[in-house]
Amino acid sequence: MQESKRYAARAGLVQALLLPLLIAACDRPAPAPSPTASAAPGEATVARPAGPERLVLAFGDSLYAGYGLDRGQSLPDAIQARLRRGGINATIVNAGVSGDTTAAGRQRLGFVLDNLPRKPDLVLLGLGGNDVLRQIPATETRANMTAMLDDLHRRGLPVVLTGMKAPPNLGADYVTAFDAIWPDLARRDRAALYPFVLDGVIGNLALMQADRVHPNPAGVARIADRVTPLVAARLTPAG
Repeated sequence: MQESKRYAARAGLVQALLLPLLIAACDRPAPAPSPTASAAPGEATVARPAGPERLVLAFGDSLYAGYGLDRGQSLPDAIQARLRRGGINATIVNAGVSGDTTAAGRQRLGFVLDNLPRKPDLVLLGLGGNDVLRQIPATETRANMTAMLDDLHRRGLPVVLTGMKAPPNLGADYVTAFDAIWPDLARRDRAALYPFVLDGVIGNLALMQADRVHPNPAGVARIADRVTPLVAARLTPAG
């Protein structure tokens, strides 16, 4: 019972923090469908991957872990399916942990990397939403993200960043400092960047779970359609 009360309180706080983003998203015109739009969720497809296996680590929070979704419906699962349909023999290891802040991710990143079957060909990195929830200072979020990227750089691992944005009700100073983290680090590290992981999804009730924070399978499909080309470009040799 206490756990249920804590969850309800936390869910209420999440909605209060993200409501301005929801409203703003509703005010924007709907984005055009991706040219790589996939089959509807649950539709059977035949994967025909080819070439050497590409190992990808998806390291993030509940948006990667697949909070509220059935097994096989997470964002890493959806990206893996699209890569394979596109002919890339990719296996994505889902290391998403619901509730993780950037500080928690920083603490476990090395352990996860050291326990993979081999060095990954790419890391998909997505954290920051829980930092907003807890209103962690943007300087701390930046320091944690920087430390993780420094570790990945030392290991010679290319990165695709899926960014996060702060809702405007946290104040202009916080929003400016927080939102700048991902583009700044992407430029510094020459990492591929999808600026806001929930872009075009949050605020659309048809694409969100009842908590209005986490995407449903249709929302995951929308995100995967947009992120997959970035991942595929990093896994495909130039030329």
